Amino acid sequence: MKQLVKLNKRPRCGGRKFTYALRYNGEDGKRKCETLGHTNQRKAERQRDQKEKELRMGYFEPGSMRLRDFMEDSLARTGDQIRQSTRRIAKTAMNDFIGTIGNIDFRSVTLAHGELYRQASLDRGKSNATVKKDLAAIKRLFTLAVNRKQLAENPFQHIAMPKLPKKKINIYADAQCQRILKAAQEYTAKWNPKTSVKWELLIAVALATAMRRSELMNCTWVDVDFDAQTIEVNLKENTKDTWEWRIKDAEHRTLPLTDEIVQMLVDHHTMQPEGYPYVFVPTARYDHIQNVLRPKGKWTLEDARLKVVNNFKRSLDKILLKAGVKTGTFHDIRRTVISMWFANGMSEYEVMRLAGHSDFATTHKFYLAVADDLVDRARVATAQGLRQKLVRFGTPLF
Repeated sequence: MKQLVKLNKRPRCGGRKFTYALRYNGEDGKRKCETLGHTNQRKAERQRDQKEKELRMGYFEPGSMRLRDFMEDSLARTGDQIRQSTRRIAKTAMNDFIGTIGNIDFRSVTLAHGELYRQASLDRGKSNATVKKDLAAIKRLFTLAVNRKQLAENPFQHIAMPKLPKKKINIYADAQCQRILKAAQEYTAKWNPKTSVKWELLIAVALATAMRRSELMNCTWVDVDFDAQTIEVNLKENTKDTWEWRIKDAEHRTLPLTDEIVQMLVDHHTMQPEGYPYVFVPTARYDHIQNVLRPKGKWTLEDARLKVVNNFKRSLDKILLKAGVKTGTFHDIRRTVISMWFANGMSEYEVMRLAGHSDFATTHKFYLAVADDLVDRARVATAQGLRQKLVRFGTPLF
């Protein structure tokens, strides 16, 4: 990727002294030289990086740019506005796209290139879901280029996505939820509370609030209001006691708790040693993150989303197995609660706010799953019609 800012030494006093200077093209296209006024190399490099970032956010690249440079430039401008996982998906998809059509000028890409890539991906054995995800990632990069006035239109604007079968939303029945809670309690009792998640409390709060796994694992006691019986989803900053974490879709929410769950939280808080801010992070794991991973720079924003607790899925699978639930994920608890809210008469807007969905279509998908009584209505209609036919022909009814 082309470097926008160069760091140079600028001589002073007839060459006996020097200061660092930044050289770059300004927004008017003219060459700029900014003297930093010091000789600290490390500080100068940080200032260069900051200026580079500032220019990237509003920089328009005149002339041509190869696809790989275009990708790097776009991701650099986007910065930390997207997750690392989203960044990886975009890079993987674009590199795969380049491998199919070549590292051509990004302005030369057409719909035909997208269709060629789509078919080539399917021919290589990629699933429809994977191809759709890759196409969406590439399309997003070109959309950003349009927004930044680098392109007049998105070449992927009218790309036809591979069709996917409509997936059934997996939710747990009431009896299954009860068995899961009981199995979680028995599972927790076998482990040291310093090293194990208090699973029955975690699942109970999830069943009351539809909070995501990451939201729960980054929940602190400050987020819990025992008097108001609520729990909040708040972003976290890097402090001495907490690590940085961002809410998906940046949506702050306040969610209700029941009397029983508040009492469970009170009991858990009483048993937890003083000075531990997180509700669900085991004390031993918190100590490891604070004393080992963070000081060594081995703790990232992505880790705060996915690695707060080790072996999370393995433990959940054991709980589900003990509960007699063959398949499922922690996110299915969230799906269960959202469906329950709809089944109990809450509006789509209300559910959207509580669930923290940024896209109304996501909420509507759950509404349709609950409201879709087509099979039941067809059964009634068929039974009525069949009854009339049987009576007409004198066939005895049972």
